[in-house]
Amino acid sequence: MTQEYRPWRALWALVVGFFMILVDTTIVSVANPRIMAGLHTDINSVIWVTSAYLLTYAVPLLVTGRLGDRFGPKRIYLIGLVVFTLASAWCGLSTSIGMLVAARAVQGLGASLLTPQTMAVITRTFPPTGRGQAMSLWGATAAVATLVGPILGGFIVDALGWEWIFFVNLPVGIVGFILAWRLVPDLETHSHRFDLPGVFLWALAMFCIVFGIQEGESYDWGVIWGPVSVPALIVGGVVVLAAFLWWQRAGRGEPLLPLGLFRDRNFSLANSAIAMVGVAVTSNSLPLVFYYQLVLGFTPTRAALQLVPMALFSGGLAPLVGRLVDRVHTRYLATAGMLVMASAMTWYAVWLVPDESLWWRLLLPSGLMGIGTAFTFSPISATATYNLAPANAGAGSGVYNSVRQVGAVLGSAAISALMQARLAVTLPGGAGAGNRAEAAGRLPEALRAGFTSAMATSMLLPASAALVGAALCAFFVARAGNRSWTAGTPME
Repeated sequence: MTQEYRPWRALWALVVGFFMILVDTTIVSVANPRIMAGLHTDINSVIWVTSAYLLTYAVPLLVTGRLGDRFGPKRIYLIGLVVFTLASAWCGLSTSIGMLVAARAVQGLGASLLTPQTMAVITRTFPPTGRGQAMSLWGATAAVATLVGPILGGFIVDALGWEWIFFVNLPVGIVGFILAWRLVPDLETHSHRFDLPGVFLWALAMFCIVFGIQEGESYDWGVIWGPVSVPALIVGGVVVLAAFLWWQRAGRGEPLLPLGLFRDRNFSLANSAIAMVGVAVTSNSLPLVFYYQLVLGFTPTRAALQLVPMALFSGGLAPLVGRLVDRVHTRYLATAGMLVMASAMTWYAVWLVPDESLWWRLLLPSGLMGIGTAFTFSPISATATYNLAPANAGAGSGVYNSVRQVGAVLGSAAISALMQARLAVTLPGGAGAGNRAEAAGRLPEALRAGFTSAMATSMLLPASAALVGAALCAFFVARAGNRSWTAGTPME
């Protein structure tokens, strides 16, 4: 007996929670200076508030997607939403940077349970030929949430304090739980065995690489403790990652990362491209927020308003892009979107100057960034999922979202390292002078030019990531029809 689904009602219910957890990937960026002052910490420590969330968000995704297949995406979504909401309360009650980082790590775990289920429900309830508009809503939610995060954070921080960027999640989480409970269908389950050695290798590899990159400048890229150095930690992480891939290929049980999915050219390219999007979007906001607040002296709200054109263009163009995805080759849409993003970030790098009177002109690259993201998320997501059978929806969604978040956490780590390295060169007294000044508020005039130069140079990192993404999208091939698809029914 075939169950009748109302996929749009379910999708709108899931979008509430999905929007909330993605907002939290960037909402902290605008609050970083206030958190630094309130918890008496430095720039590298406060960036761990974002990185810890992204790391615990990204690493479990390979498993949590499978959990949705095994126990039902609705059930795992609801559990993830509860964990995320309770952890949000913990974040707001934190009284030290260590406590806040720990709470954010738990929050990321909740997000990792929730995220794959949204994409899996789309794949299992919408037919491939009608999936473009559904993916456009999903992709637009991802894009708009990422851009709205700093804007919303600015208003909240100025009005209520940094703690409330987390407390605001409580009513949203409750509403999202009720909607998902009532509107999301109970889909058929599919048994899985979980690869615990693979989980261990994957988590260890990601931690070593991310910690090494982000903390490298703090240790002068030398010894961390005893025989452990930063280069050795990063190389060790890469070796463990290679061991993980070997295990996935050679293991007798069900692999954590189904390498067979990558035989589909579009799935492989789309995953590589979305990793570059994760790097670009995450690393783009940090230099801008520090520049607006510490060089130009903007309040968090005023700094956030600089990003409004991004959100308006991204959200406003989403319906158009959704219609185009089902009609126009995604190669053209995604490649154009990534090139526009790269252009916007390069524009920022050129126009960042320590002159408050020229703030208005930075609204132009902000708008251009919004146009680029509108044409990026949805086409790439639709390309990745088009040929996925419902039995592989959870696995494919877990892989895709994991790759996107790995890109984000590596982007966060890389931009932290690059900013620290550039500050060490451009500021008198090195990066330490910048950290001391940052804790005190707006930079003294003598430091503003050097700090601006460091932030402008740092913007070339996300621009380069977007260019690589554009090159990957250019190789998308025409999508083959998935004629064996049946709504909600697992397929072997």
